Amino acid sequence: MENKKMKKKTTDEQSMLLGCKLYISESRNLAALDSIERAAALHQETVIMDKFEDRVYYRVRYTLVSYVIHDSSTDSPIYSPLQQTVFAMVEAAYQAINLEHHWGAHPTLGVVDDICFHPLGREKLEEAAWLAKLVARDISNQLQVPVFLYEAAHPTGKTLDAIRRDLGYFRPNYMGSQWAGWALPEVLNENPDEGPTQVPRARGIVIIGASPWVRTFNVPVMSTDVSITRRIARKVSARGVGSRR
Repeated sequence: MENKKMKKKTTDEQSMLLGCKLYISESRNLAALDSIERAAALHQETVIMDKFEDRVYYRVRYTLVSYVIHDSSTDSPIYSPLQQTVFAMVEAAYQAINLEHHWGAHPTLGVVDDICFHPLGREKLEEAAWLAKLVARDISNQLQVPVFLYEAAHPTGKTLDAIRRDLGYFRPNYMGSQWAGWALPEVLNENPDEGPTQVPRARGIVIIGASPWVRTFNVPVMSTDVSITRRIARKVSARGVGSRR
């Protein structure tokens, strides 16, 4: 009887799931990607559900999923394997990749550019924010990288786009329309939510947030008129008249 109760408890706990999308500024260095994935493989309770590489953007996205355990008396989250898995992948990325050697067609502010946590199943957004803040503290304290928080992880819900615009994310600095290395001051004008204001040029900064699940699409626009693409972007983006999600 005791074994049946324990099995049911474990099943109930593991049905509370969180997802994570981890964006890393690399896609051509296969040895670096292999080291990142080997770091993840050591944490067998987290699953890499998807990997999307873009060699033009020079960027890879990993989609991770794992469970959350809650305190039985308060129902507060107390543990998720995602915390250790994401940290291990970030640490491996910093060891294998130097931002100063990076160039590509997608903006970036760091070797690890963006980490977003999402509630899945019966989980709540507050749990995703809880985990985002834990990972932010781990990265800032142990790896000495400035961290900016966004959406549900930020005290006032500041959006990802707003933070990026404040930091100059959308301004290319290489060959007119590309991004290379760390282009901003080594001492940030904006105070990060966690970590130092001094930026390690080889690592950059990282932006970490929590939001409902987001699906992203790359939509080719067959035109050389940049103003057309800007009008389309305004119409479909949250800053314009489009949907926030």
